[in-house]
Amino acid sequence: MIAIKSRKKISDIIFENITLIFALLIIAIVFQIIFEMFRDSELSRNAFGWNFIFDKNWEPNKEIFGALPFIYGTVVSSLIALIIALPISLGVAIFLSELAPPIIKNTLSFLVEILAAIPSIIYGFWGIFVLAPFMKDTVQHFFSSTFGFLNIFNEGTSGLGLLTASIILAIMITPIISAISRDVLKAIPQAQREAAYALGSTKWEAIKMALLNAKSGILGASVLGLGRALGETMAVTMVIGNRAQIKASLFEPAYTMASVIANEFAEASGKLHVSALIEIGLLLFGVTFIINSIARLLIYSTTGKLDRK
Repeated sequence: MIAIKSRKKISDIIFENITLIFALLIIAIVFQIIFEMFRDSELSRNAFGWNFIFDKNWEPNKEIFGALPFIYGTVVSSLIALIIALPISLGVAIFLSELAPPIIKNTLSFLVEILAAIPSIIYGFWGIFVLAPFMKDTVQHFFSSTFGFLNIFNEGTSGLGLLTASIILAIMITPIISAISRDVLKAIPQAQREAAYALGSTKWEAIKMALLNAKSGILGASVLGLGRALGETMAVTMVIGNRAQIKASLFEPAYTMASVIANEFAEASGKLHVSALIEIGLLLFGVTFIINSIARLLIYSTTGKLDRK
């Protein structure tokens, strides 16, 4: 019996060490990626310093590189996408967790998950052949003729631009925010809802209480969706217009950090050009890493507290 127990203990130790190695391997890969990008961007960092972040000129033929237009396009398109997606996502999450009958709930939950699994290039094709013509013929024409005196609605004739890319991103991140928000709402104990009804609360008042209790988790889901939007490449590249400029109009073409890397890396003509693209990748990695870390902490702060209750 003692020998059997000893063998079990040894096997447990071996298993724990193997899984620990796997976990450490993931951490090592992340740090290796950071190290390689930091090392390969040295030429650009030495040439431009902090001006690389704030310079808006991107002229590979003259070896002048500035990341500001790409930072602008990435941040603005992602924020607009979040503004569009958040109320829709919350509505879907509330309906699935609080209001939907079981049959509709299961079907709609499946469709939401399918929507999240669609490859981004399919969204890009849909954006080019359906959304961009609609934006050009209907949305841009209406807003330019009606609100053209506002800088954010003037110009733009192709249908490709910042707003089109933002709508595509909003569609792509809606399933993510909806699914996580639904799970956070479902994690709230049913006893709290029953207590609210016992005190005479209406259905909306009980839902509002659930939303207040889950606000950190919903915020985390939103930030996680924002992180997905910041790093999206193919769909955005196909519909944003890919022009390194900073314009106030939402209908004007723009550029994102992921898009410029995808478009120019294979055809980069010099070492400085490659180094500048790698530095943009390093900036993008840092932004998405920080945002996703914040999202995970916010979600855990809600689900962890609810589990302890």
